[in-house]
Amino acid sequence: MIQPGPIKALGDVIQIAYLPEDFDAAVKYWTETMGVGPFFLMENIRLGEMRYRGQPSDAAFSIAIGYWGDIQIELIRAENDAPSIYTGEYAVTDRMHHICIFVDSIADARAACARIGAEILVEGKVGDTGEVIYVDAGGGPGHVVELLQPAAGSDGLFAMMKEAARDWDGADPLRVLA
Repeated sequence: MIQPGPIKALGDVIQIAYLPEDFDAAVKYWTETMGVGPFFLMENIRLGEMRYRGQPSDAAFSIAIGYWGDIQIELIRAENDAPSIYTGEYAVTDRMHHICIFVDSIADARAACARIGAEILVEGKVGDTGEVIYVDAGGGPGHVVELLQPAAGSDGLFAMMKEAARDWDGADPLRVLA
């Protein structure tokens, strides 16, 4: 029997992320054309102890997350030009930017990535208890894999977003989270 590759063995894809050239137009497309929503906007995010290709970075970005069934659709907007996957060669726009897999252990995720020679592009802390790495497993820009060990309490936030999408009537398509 064929065993799943090291990345697949970490878990299922829970998110497809895009870095649109026009953020507002992307929200409109996903809500009005695709029927995905509502989106929840988190602005000016900075990862704790963020490193891009091993060097400290103060990249800031905003994200909007909406659910399409069990899959998150994430729209990203870079808020500064600090080195990150949202600027430079990895900043592919208007197509899939990356996918995300939730992991129980970022250490296990790092080990799986090391086994296949994946390059860690971004690493950082998410809140007090979460961690994230974004890796290039060999596919290059547009094929980045985010491996997220969610911060405590994130499951409640994501459950709220998913529930809001369940019977969404199109009202209030972009909701700002403080």
